[in-house]
Amino acid sequence: MIKNFLDSNKDLGILFLRVVIGISFSIVYGLMKIQAGQEMWAQIGGAMSNLGITFAPVFWGFLASLSEFAGGILIFFGLFTRPAAAFMAFTMFVAAIHHLSMRDPWYVVMNPIEMFAVFVALVFIGAGKYSLDYLLFKKKSINIHEN
Repeated sequence: MIKNFLDSNKDLGILFLRVVIGISFSIVYGLMKIQAGQEMWAQIGGAMSNLGITFAPVFWGFLASLSEFAGGILIFFGLFTRPAAAFMAFTMFVAAIHHLSMRDPWYVVMNPIEMFAVFVALVFIGAGKYSLDYLLFKKKSINIHEN
């Protein structure tokens, strides 16, 4: 009985995940970084040097901050979920590499790795049926038995 309920309501699980992750990234992480300005953006963008990209750290930091803020909003609403999750996954990848390069403790390194996994999963599973993606872009079902 419980298994049937859970199987038939997988989209509620995706909705729950999207809402919690979307709020935390847009309000807690992204907004703070957007409001912090160029000094913070330069510091965040400096992490790109771990990938051999040393030019325009302010630009990269702004993009990472925007990815967290706007991406969090998009994921919350389930709008352009897959592209938003892909940008956020890349941001978390860079953050994980940065923490590894700084030899931070594992409990610090694991947070962006865990969030990377969440965003990669969202790229694969999408926003679910309780989303603007579903509402706006759902494919019309085609009955192959019609002539």
